[in-house]
Amino acid sequence: MNELVFVPLGGVGEIGMNMAAYGFGPEDRRQWLVVDCGVTFAGPRLPGIELILADPAFLEEQGDNVVGLVLTHAHEDHYGAVMDLWPAFEKPVFATPFTAAMLKAKRAMEGISETVDLQIIAPGTPFDVGPFRVEAIEVAHSIPESCSLLISTKAGRVLHSGDFKLDADPVSGPPTDIERFKKIGREEGPLALVCDSTNALKEGTSPSEQDVARTLEKLIAEAPQRVVVTSFASNLGRLVSVAKAAKKAGRQVVLSGRSLHRIATIGRELGMLDGIAPFLDHNEFKHLPRNKVVLLCTGSQGEPRAAIARISRDTHPAISLDKGDRMIFSSWSIPGNEREVIDIQNRLIDMGVEVITNADELVHVTGHPRRDELRQLYSWLKPDVLVPVHGEAAHLRGHAELGEAEQILHVMRVRNGDMVRLFPEPEVSRAEVPVGELYLDADILCVPEQSGVKGRVRLSYGGMVVVSLCVGSDGNLRSGYEVFVEGLPDVGGEYEGYTEVIDNAIRGVFAGMPKKRRRNAEALSEAIRQAVRGELNSWWGRKPNVKIMLHQI
Repeated sequence: MNELVFVPLGGVGEIGMNMAAYGFGPEDRRQWLVVDCGVTFAGPRLPGIELILADPAFLEEQGDNVVGLVLTHAHEDHYGAVMDLWPAFEKPVFATPFTAAMLKAKRAMEGISETVDLQIIAPGTPFDVGPFRVEAIEVAHSIPESCSLLISTKAGRVLHSGDFKLDADPVSGPPTDIERFKKIGREEGPLALVCDSTNALKEGTSPSEQDVARTLEKLIAEAPQRVVVTSFASNLGRLVSVAKAAKKAGRQVVLSGRSLHRIATIGRELGMLDGIAPFLDHNEFKHLPRNKVVLLCTGSQGEPRAAIARISRDTHPAISLDKGDRMIFSSWSIPGNEREVIDIQNRLIDMGVEVITNADELVHVTGHPRRDELRQLYSWLKPDVLVPVHGEAAHLRGHAELGEAEQILHVMRVRNGDMVRLFPEPEVSRAEVPVGELYLDADILCVPEQSGVKGRVRLSYGGMVVVSLCVGSDGNLRSGYEVFVEGLPDVGGEYEGYTEVIDNAIRGVFAGMPKKRRRNAEALSEAIRQAVRGELNSWWGRKPNVKIMLHQI
């Protein structure tokens, strides 16, 4: 019997790393369509790790039964892992022109040699991928050409919402195609809705991007000196809002940051910046009068090498700010980035710069639906099944409770790895599919167990002590020993230091351990390690990492 199933591989129970698979056919020979292939940012809990990706092991097991990948839009959490994971599958990638251009630019900028078979799709024009008929539907979001996907099979249909909001008047691009949603709800055949939960805890309707545009226009017009704006580089609509506000205020726009230049170039090539004056490079910044410039720069998430971070440290090669300049954070902090963003803001405040955030003025809105928008979507689509996705546990629970309150017949509460049968009979099989994470550590992609992160964390808490010594065959110490210490407190004066503690620990082992047992290099090494670690713990209150390099001669 043919079934339509859904398996979240990432993004359900967490923010980011979105990746899902739809399977159609009998249980023993399903074909699989993958939707999105994103990343999430590691943050300080994983030192040295830049990005986290969903482990595609399940899809690799399916082999030729995987028919393709469809991208809903070009945000990192939905497309950022494509070039790392997808070339090995040798299957087509379906994307709108803007998303395809972003993928090509990403590949060129990062020097990636692998390629993928890119197939350009157009909203409103269905296309076939294996047994699936897919139609992209235009939705408003915070990046151009975002799409929901109507996926149709002989068993039933599913509307994969992607990221969306019901913004009737977006700054850039068309609004959400409400009429198409209404028509889908009137069409025959069962329908499941797999839907964004990011803002499912917030009542009401998300503010419009036009509301932010009006606020930015006011703040830029009123500023007595320079204005700096940082936002998500991918938000082309925000770039347009800043450019229009600057023009109205008689200011020129300077861009600083590679990702901003990349987005602007793609937008101009695709005709999305028609009527917007050319942007200036940051080298022009210092030549413009203070009241005639708006700087748009990267770094809204506190990235240490981004433009605003370097400006706040006064290490940017072309840009510096002065007392009385105005800095607008037209963004929100992704969970885990808050401390870095606050540190940048504090450094700017200490410089005398006026810092404005969303806590002060409406300078940012998200591209996700609140509860009234979700209710509206339900009323149009009339789904038989609701599967909340894209969110942490609280978001998913809130969305599920909303669906139940709106009397959707089957509300499926799921997590990554669950096998969700959508049709013919809705059912959840818990943790049926193996899921996990891959870490991108500089240029190496590895599973967590291979990453060495646990060791880095241990080093960050306890430091490192290495003792090198030579022992004769008689079990006696030959000459002195050498100690290397990193990360321990180096106190002096009236306090006993770690040098004395380590020395006493080593001498205590040789004095208390029988000579016959000391001839066993392995036993002696372990005894010294435990003694040094234990004495340092008594002295310091922490157990450092101790390595003994014992040479028997």
